[in-house]
Amino acid sequence: MSAAGSETADEPGIAAIGAYTPRLRIDAAEFEEAWGRFDAAGVEGKAVPEADEDVLTMGIEAARRALDAADRAGDEIAHLAFATTTPPMAEEDLTPRLVSVLGAPGSAATRTFTGSTRVGAQALAGALDASPWYRSDGSDGIALVIAADCPRGEPDSETEHAAGAGAAAFVLDAGAPGTVADRTSHVDSYPGTRFREAGSEETTGLGITQYDREAFTAALGGAADGLDVDPSSVDAAAVQSPDGKLPYRAAGALSVDTETIVAAETVSHLGDTGAASTFVGAASAFDDGAERVLLAAYGSGAGANALVIDGSVPVDAALSGGTHLSYAEYLRRRGEITTGEPEGGGAYVSVPSWQRTTPQRHRLVAGRCPDCGALNFPPDGACEQCHGRPDEYEQVELPGEGSVEAVTTIAQGGAPPEFVEQQSRSGPFVSAIVALDGPHGGSVSVPSQVLAGGENVEVGTRVEATIRRIYTQEGVIRYGFKMRPVERRR
Repeated sequence: MSAAGSETADEPGIAAIGAYTPRLRIDAAEFEEAWGRFDAAGVEGKAVPEADEDVLTMGIEAARRALDAADRAGDEIAHLAFATTTPPMAEEDLTPRLVSVLGAPGSAATRTFTGSTRVGAQALAGALDASPWYRSDGSDGIALVIAADCPRGEPDSETEHAAGAGAAAFVLDAGAPGTVADRTSHVDSYPGTRFREAGSEETTGLGITQYDREAFTAALGGAADGLDVDPSSVDAAAVQSPDGKLPYRAAGALSVDTETIVAAETVSHLGDTGAASTFVGAASAFDDGAERVLLAAYGSGAGANALVIDGSVPVDAALSGGTHLSYAEYLRRRGEITTGEPEGGGAYVSVPSWQRTTPQRHRLVAGRCPDCGALNFPPDGACEQCHGRPDEYEQVELPGEGSVEAVTTIAQGGAPPEFVEQQSRSGPFVSAIVALDGPHGGSVSVPSQVLAGGENVEVGTRVEATIRRIYTQEGVIRYGFKMRPVERRR
C-alpha cells in the first residue's frame, strides 16, 4: 500500500544529497590477470577503501557534503539514521560517534539499520515516518539519513569481484525541493539469496542463479506494483546493483526501460556499494539533472522498498577516482598480506583519555586565551603565546582549513608501532605540522597526517580536515582528524 500523503508546503522531503566514494580504484583486468577470470558482470572497475577508511568515515564525508549542499548545520539535526551491512564493530552503536563528529545535539533521535542491503531505504522511510522532527527546545529540526557500505566476499567469488565502497546521505526538511511523491515496500520469503554468517566478514550466497533472479524481480516488482506514481514517468531509476547485469533483469518488473536504469547507474565504475547503492545512484542522477527519480532498493531474504522523488535536489558528490591499484596493492588494502601491530604495541592512550579529547579530534575545538586572544590546541595548560595559565579557555571550533608549515614522509619501518598496520597496508605516509586557520583570523599549529601519499604536499600547501581511523587499541577503533590537500576534496 502506498505511504504517500497529500502534498503541502510543509511536507517533509529531500533538501540535499551528499555522496562520497574512496579515491582508490581497481580495474577488472587486474582480477582477470590474477585469477584468469572476472566474475562480476558489467563491472569495469570498483572503488576500494583506503586502510584508514570504513563505513563510518565514508558516511561522515557524505553527511558533511549533504549538510553543506542543504546549507544546514549539524546542530540542527533532530533525527539521525545510519544504515550499513558492514559495521566496523559487530556490537557497538556508531551513531554517538556520528553525533560527536557532526556536532549534532546529544538529544537527537538516533537509529541504526543493518542486516540487509535495503536498509538505506528503510532508514529513509523511517525518518519520513518520524516527521516532524523537533529539537529539544521545541524548534523545528532536520533529519539526516546516511547509508554507507563496503561489502567483501571470498577472494575468488563473484561477490568479492563486484564488492565496491561508497556512501551517500540525505538531508530531510519540511518544504524541501525534493518531494517524496510515493513510497512502498514489499517482502517475499526467499532465504539464502545473499547472506553473511555470524562471525564472518565475507558475504556469500547459495549461487542458484534463477532463484536469485526470481527473488530480485519478485520483491522489486511487488514494491513497484504498490506505487500510485507511474514508474515509467521517472527520469532515472536507481536500482539495487549487486552487479552490472541484475538491475536490468528487473526493468520489466519495475515498468521502466533500460535507459532509465542507465541514467542512475554507478556499479560499472564503483562496484557493488551495498546498502548505499540506491542512494549513490540517486545522487548521481540528480547531479546529472534528473527531476524525477525512482529508488528501488532490494535486500536478500527478500524485501524491497520503492520511493519516487520529484524535484531539483541539490547534490554535492565526490564519485570520481584518483589512484589505480594493482591486485597486490588491493590485497594490501584489504589486510590480506600485511602484518598487524607489533608485540608491545604503541603509545598507550586509555579510552577515557581519548574520550576527553574527542571535541578536538572530531570537531577541531581549540581554546582562545582570555588574556592575549591567542588560539591554543589542545585548549589546556599554559598559553603558547603569553605563557599565562588561564582558568578557562574560550571554546572555539576551527573551520578546518590551514597551510602546511613543515612536512616529512614516514617511510617503511619508520612508523610508531600503533601506525605499523596502516603503513603495512597503505605504504609510506605524510606527517606534517599544519597552521590551522582561526574562525576570525589567527592560526594555531597542530601535527597531523596528510592524506596524499607523498605527492604534491609541501610547505604552503592548503589542506583541510577529514575524519579517518587513527588506529585500534584494546579492540576499540580510534577515529580522529587527518588532513588532505584542498584540491582532493572532489
